[in-house]
Amino acid sequence: MTETIIRRRVEVLADEPLIPAIERIAANAGIDHYTLLPTLGGMGHSGRWRDDQVSGATAKVLFMAVTTQDCADRLADLLTPLLAPHHLVLLVSNVEVIRGQRFD
Repeated sequence: MTETIIRRRVEVLADEPLIPAIERIAANAGIDHYTLLPTLGGMGHSGRWRDDQVSGATAKVLFMAVTTQDCADRLADLLTPLLAPHHLVLLVSNVEVIRGQRFD
């Protein structure tokens, strides 16, 4: 069986204009590899939202990174003050990865 190693997956759902700031914060936490995923819509505490392709008014992006425990903890600490004021969703979970050195 292929050997795996545990890493942390960090996902941040944010309004598209906040993504450059999240990228900078992630870099400060030691995370320099990530993926940005567009979203179509969803349902949250404030009700249904949908990406408006014309105005981009409610466009949300999912920032996703796989990293070490230490980097994930630093990112969570740095983002915590922004969660409520900017309505961010922050998810952190364990994942098993192959070629774990790629996520150091």
